Amino acid sequence: MMTYIGSMTLCLFLFLLIMCGSVCHGGKLLVFPVEGSHWVNMDILIKALHSQGHTITVVRTTKSWYIKEESPYYSSITIPVTDAMDEEFVKPIIKKIINIERGTSSVLNFIHLQIEMISARSKFHKYASDLATAVLKDTDLIKTLKENQYDLVLTDPAWGGGLLVAHYLQLPLVYNVRWAISGEGHLTIAPSPMSYIPMTLSGHSDKMTFTERVKNMLLYLLSAVRDRLTVWPHYQAVCDEFFQPGVDFYELLQGADLWLMRIDFVFEFPRPTMPNVIYMAGFQCNPAKPLPQELEKFVHSSGEHGVIIMSLGTFVTELPHDIADVIAAAFSQMPQKVIWRHKGDRPASLGNNTLVVDWMPQNDLLGHPKTRLFVAHGGTNGVQEAIYHGIPVVGLPLFFDQYDNLLRLKERGGAKLLSMATVDKNNNFLEALQEVLDEPSYRMNMQRLSRLQRDVPMEPLDTALFWIEFVMRHKGAAHLRTESYRMPWYSYHSVDVVLMLLGVVSVVILLLVAIVRYLCIRKCLKRKIKSE
Repeated sequence: MMTYIGSMTLCLFLFLLIMCGSVCHGGKLLVFPVEGSHWVNMDILIKALHSQGHTITVVRTTKSWYIKEESPYYSSITIPVTDAMDEEFVKPIIKKIINIERGTSSVLNFIHLQIEMISARSKFHKYASDLATAVLKDTDLIKTLKENQYDLVLTDPAWGGGLLVAHYLQLPLVYNVRWAISGEGHLTIAPSPMSYIPMTLSGHSDKMTFTERVKNMLLYLLSAVRDRLTVWPHYQAVCDEFFQPGVDFYELLQGADLWLMRIDFVFEFPRPTMPNVIYMAGFQCNPAKPLPQELEKFVHSSGEHGVIIMSLGTFVTELPHDIADVIAAAFSQMPQKVIWRHKGDRPASLGNNTLVVDWMPQNDLLGHPKTRLFVAHGGTNGVQEAIYHGIPVVGLPLFFDQYDNLLRLKERGGAKLLSMATVDKNNNFLEALQEVLDEPSYRMNMQRLSRLQRDVPMEPLDTALFWIEFVMRHKGAAHLRTESYRMPWYSYHSVDVVLMLLGVVSVVILLLVAIVRYLCIRKCLKRKIKSE
């Protein structure tokens, strides 16, 4: 009996040991992130993966802006580069965009800016392709990467370097994605009818008039031509140099195993999707933690009126002096206390109710019960945090996708939009603040969106972790990936089938016409013979 019990105990111990080994075993991930706000959400994902026991290696450059070389939860590989998307690259572009938005530049300057933006976009992807080239040319580094036996590559497809290295190393590929190289993520992988899916920068919702649909289609065609001429050549050159003939960069872009989308259909307009697209909107959001003592004291002093917070995101820390003065003057007339993330000169009209800070715990402030309103630029991270905590928004979009993000909140009744051209005129900013605070529907609509976003069977971050580990366990997710991207455009759109069917129908019609004509002629001949 004792022998039997001892055997059972040994079996149970071995079982638990095996189970513990299977649970605690961590994978190895190679991460190619993107700078700026994109790194903010990738960093959250990396921390969560590290907490699950995975080993993470992050590829960065010597000119990395946000991505630190030393970290307790990842090791890094630093690639020496001479050019990159850093602060000096971005800020002059933003300044010019603000001038154009305000109408202080001429038409010629506007045209010049558009040309400069296309050039800057091309340079941006040139830097990314140069990074991939530097990695692939470094034989010692490639040898090390192969010896490390990574389980997958995790990257943000706003840059194309990560997917090129993943293809070279023949590793499964997972995207942390909102924007791909060729535009919004869905546009790259899923069917996207232009009749009801608005292009970024179109300013339209999913309900478009005929004229708006014409504009939408033109934007789509122009974007496709622009990317083919100014973006694709940089990455295709890398493919031609390091891969077998016939490898097309856009096929590699579409061929990822998994697309972890940083949005959902609480926020986005309904549209077609794919089996390997996983939605994790709000994964970067958490219940609010206690504020620092001094900040909590300031917030608590607001009484029943509450607080307004304002931040214009990662890239924009200060505004032109005259606009900053108008905004400060409007804040000074509000009964609420204001916390404003603003660098640069202190506005002359700043009121006693406004606290100017270099940095703020944005998520914790949005989740504070005294927060009443969020003045935001419309970046994806800030918009998702506002939805999660149910805080209405006064939007001041500046560039890229920000207007489109805020438009989605406006369409759902949770935001009021302004522009750089109108914010400092006719008390527009003050009236927008008062409207959103005084009209209960804004807050009610945002709280409804918050309830919808949170009503999921699994937390978004846990969902993302499960699917990343799924790809690691199964060495990819090819069964979820459509092969449509390998088809030529005429096959994908069934142009060849339509032409074949038109040809068959045309032949049948011609045969019928010939038969009818033959019968008519024959009958006429018979009548003529009889009459003679």
